[in-house]
Amino acid sequence: MSNVYDKAQELKQALAESEEFKALKSLHTQIDQDDIAKRLLENFRQLQLDLQQKQMQGVQITEEEAQKAQQQFELVQQHELISKLMEEEQRLSVVIGDLNRIITEPLEEIYGNPNE
Repeated sequence: MSNVYDKAQELKQALAESEEFKALKSLHTQIDQDDIAKRLLENFRQLQLDLQQKQMQGVQITEEEAQKAQQQFELVQQHELISKLMEEEQRLSVVIGDLNRIITEPLEEIYGNPNE
């Protein structure tokens, strides 16, 4: 019987060698070398984190905060590298979601499919 941890290591390696991961890594490197893009992305991610923390604490996000977040999002979307990065993050997220569904299929035999 194979060791599931060995298989997990193989999966980790396959993910690291995937086109989605390589593209994401390349874009991160490019953004790290672009001071403007790096600052824009850091500011946007910090704003996202702050708003998520407020929501988790049960604090209502104000209209002003929501508007600021929307403006920040529009600003980062206009930057070509950041826009590409977000697209690649989404692509990799889809791959990871697919992998998660595949990995958890055996549990459906026990617990059923919660989506049905």
